[in-house]
Amino acid sequence: MNFLKTTILLAALTAILVFAGDALGGRGGAMTALLFAGIMNFGAYWFSDKIVLMMYGAKQVSEGAAPELYAVTRDLAMKAGLPMPKVYIMENDTPNAFATGRNPSHAAVAATTGILRLLSREELGGVMAHELAHIQNRDILISTISATIAGAISYLAHMAQWAAMFGGSRNDERGGNPIALIVMMIVAPLAAMIIQMAISRSREYVADEGGAKITGNPISLANALRKLEYGNKRIPMAVPNEATAHMFIVSPLSGGSLLRLFSTHPPIEERVKRLEAMAGGPRY
Repeated sequence: MNFLKTTILLAALTAILVFAGDALGGRGGAMTALLFAGIMNFGAYWFSDKIVLMMYGAKQVSEGAAPELYAVTRDLAMKAGLPMPKVYIMENDTPNAFATGRNPSHAAVAATTGILRLLSREELGGVMAHELAHIQNRDILISTISATIAGAISYLAHMAQWAAMFGGSRNDERGGNPIALIVMMIVAPLAAMIIQMAISRSREYVADEGGAKITGNPISLANALRKLEYGNKRIPMAVPNEATAHMFIVSPLSGGSLLRLFSTHPPIEERVKRLEAMAGGPRY
């Protein structure tokens, strides 16, 4: 159901992009928007992993430098039937981790020094299995595509604002449509953001389930998520770019209940509940 939901949400996001392009410039605008998104996707697909690792100051480590993290990742990658990803460590007291890379053969996992101090080996295995499940499901590519399309819609909305300020319309032969332009400027980017966040939340549930299957122990990940939620509240992370927040196993961003609609992650309590259900009930 989560895979079907992701497909439907991506289709809806693409439809909004086409509508936005059409509202701004007719059929030509829709085609330009799709081409623009395609070019952005290509760049993000090939270079986003290097950019985000540099952004967080992640350093690649060998087995000798980080024996436990490296060994846990290697063993789980073998169990999942995946190539060994590159392993990175971020000097950061906030306990968190993420995966990146364009495909399983060019993937990396990164963990903060904070998470290595906080979690037991079993819990660390649950977290790394979650990240490997993201790699296995090619979630990095899916999230990149959704973020890129949403960004293209936002870009077109800004163009529509400039067009409205200077009296432009989409196509003279078809006539201007002020209602469509207003929807394009306000509703389209908001809807795109909501859909993008829904895709991200859906993929987190899939990665939780996939990670639990890799380890065979859903409770280890459930316990890790509880600790990580507390740790991120106690030591918030300074995020260089909010657009990268969806990559982490728990959201590094803080916000009240009114912001849950725009959250990149499902509530921790719901994720824990699902993992405990997989294990037949809570165990501590």
